[in-house]
Amino acid sequence: MTTTTDALLTLVGIRKHYGGVYALQGVDFAVRPGEVHGLVGANGAGKSTLIKIVSGAEKADAGTAELNGQPIGDTVKALHAGIAAVYQDPQLFGELTVAENVFIGRELRKHGRIDWPEQTKRAKDLLRSLGLNEKLAARRIADLSVAEQQLVSVAKALAHEAQVLILDEPSAILTDREIEKLFHAIRTLKDRGVGVIYVSHRLDELAQITDRVTVLRDGKVVASEPTEDLTVRRIAELMVGHALTDNTAEPRSPQGDPALQVENLTRRNRFSNVSFEVRLGEVVSLFGLVGSGTGSIARAVYGIEPADSGTVRTGQTAMLPGDRSRQGVFATKTVGFNISIASLKGLWLNRNQERRTATDFINRMRIKTPGPNALIATLSGGNQQKVVLARQLVDRPEVLVLEEPTQGVDVGAKEEIHGLIRDIVGQGTAVLLVSSDLPEVMSLADRILVVRGGRITARFDRGVAQADVLAAAAGDE
Repeated sequence: MTTTTDALLTLVGIRKHYGGVYALQGVDFAVRPGEVHGLVGANGAGKSTLIKIVSGAEKADAGTAELNGQPIGDTVKALHAGIAAVYQDPQLFGELTVAENVFIGRELRKHGRIDWPEQTKRAKDLLRSLGLNEKLAARRIADLSVAEQQLVSVAKALAHEAQVLILDEPSAILTDREIEKLFHAIRTLKDRGVGVIYVSHRLDELAQITDRVTVLRDGKVVASEPTEDLTVRRIAELMVGHALTDNTAEPRSPQGDPALQVENLTRRNRFSNVSFEVRLGEVVSLFGLVGSGTGSIARAVYGIEPADSGTVRTGQTAMLPGDRSRQGVFATKTVGFNISIASLKGLWLNRNQERRTATDFINRMRIKTPGPNALIATLSGGNQQKVVLARQLVDRPEVLVLEEPTQGVDVGAKEEIHGLIRDIVGQGTAVLLVSSDLPEVMSLADRILVVRGGRITARFDRGVAQADVLAAAAGDE
């Protein structure tokens, strides 16, 4: 572990609890100048709580948190002391320009007024240093891509002379090319002596960008080692607390009758002449690279997006949406409400029935929550995903459409959700799986339909080589 004598940031014996749940139990953590320190752990391990304490958004119940030997105060004091955070959804003002966002709250002034020319010049310098076009300085944030917005957030941190930068799941929705730009920006920060806390579920990234990795499990540090001494599998096993199992070749029981039949489904500029079927007790996966049209096909099958032509024949169908935060979660409501709302009948809500149903699914799906009356916003991402999945299962659908069921969740939650999907299929449900995670597809699917350019271009049965599926998705004839 980094010693306290050479560290920028030092946390010792940090404890934090919410009600009867202990989020952190005596955590020690440190970051030194020019170090990229990876922070990983299963959903609910305590990562979010720890970085909230670092950023001043939460106060520890016990322990010390210091920057350059001085206690970290609230968010404003932490920011002025030199701690900044960049989140997966950039915290910027869409109608303001990049230059205005970079210096907001710390505007450059001359003779008592904002020095717009100097502010624009400095913003351009920062953008160039991060590999971005300086012309972006005059553009509105709302007109930028998510990747560009994240790098603007990094520029903002540099403008505020950040000594420690927290990057919370920065690459979750970026393409490989955009991730390279992000990594270039991080290396620029390293060269300037900035300490970076890098939080990510994408474990393969850690070897590329981090110097050290700390693993949290159940609110405790279970490992803090140089990245070069760790493998992806070792990190994953530390996160979940046991050896991972490989279910890729797990046999399936025979499938039943077709529960979902799709014929010549077409939507202009999205997909065309898509035909397939899914049987009871079977997982069929639509797999394709970014922009292939798999998500649009799934949403058209369920009826969220209209098709121009074609037919869909199905029984009772439920769908787990890909965008959990915007389409799946009632953020201001309880866990019980989020589980039971889809099966609400009539105008009256039976609170006792809601509580019984929610408690049953909380137990069956091992959802980590104090109870059905807890607000869903207090749960980790993986547990929120389990709640949304539970809602789809209340009325026992014949067909379940899953769009990116484990996106943004850690390896432990992913393993649990995969187990739940296998249980659902084992009970006879037909599952249409849309996932950009090829290992996930290989593990779960009985049949894989490769989509490229909005068309099904290849079909594979279980047991195919992963390289063959990827080659077909990339256009290798």
